[in-house]
Amino acid sequence: MTPEQISRANAELANKSPLEVVRWALAQAGGRAIVSTNFRPFEAVVLHLATQAQADIPVLWVDHGYNRPATYKHAEQLRTQLKLNLKPFLPKVTPAHRDAVHGPIPSLDDEAGLKQFSAVMKLEPFQRGMKELAPTVWITALRKVQNPNRAGLDLVSHDANFGALKVSPVFHWSDAQMEAYLAQHKLPNEWDYFDPAKADEKRECGLHAAWGGKAAQTAAVQA
Repeated sequence: MTPEQISRANAELANKSPLEVVRWALAQAGGRAIVSTNFRPFEAVVLHLATQAQADIPVLWVDHGYNRPATYKHAEQLRTQLKLNLKPFLPKVTPAHRDAVHGPIPSLDDEAGLKQFSAVMKLEPFQRGMKELAPTVWITALRKVQNPNRAGLDLVSHDANFGALKVSPVFHWSDAQMEAYLAQHKLPNEWDYFDPAKADEKRECGLHAAWGGKAAQTAAVQA
């Protein structure tokens, strides 16, 4: 889609329900849509929406190996409850190997270390997954309230890192609206989630930031 078409789409979809946005996204995909997840809090909402519209939609999940037990149990619960067509992609190096060579997960004040960690453990397997699944439309759980970078995005955007039309059906929703959806559809939530590639919810791991695409390519060459 051209920038003008994306702008028109955002205007037309602004007052649509998230399910209507998902159905619109699938109509643009030509059978090549995916939804991504990391099983963080509220992810059940977008996974439920996506599978309501297309039961067998591929679900791209980078399992970097650093998730807490509660997150893995949550992932299994949702896989069963929603019958997810889960497509896990793992880093080329195990967490034990990475930690032995490079030490613990970088701290919040080590920006370069965090970016390198993210490139190897998250961005490279995500890029590999995107190449293998080859979606034209990528459905995400991005919301503008999550951090300042995401507040500047919109329901529909072109993702230059991975070459897909990115659609975020709950972009305008608040936490309260997400909670209400979970309750209405009897969906579980998971609050013990921790993303080692972020260290802080206000920074980006690279999936939705301009530097992420190049970092993933560099990590792929070095792997």
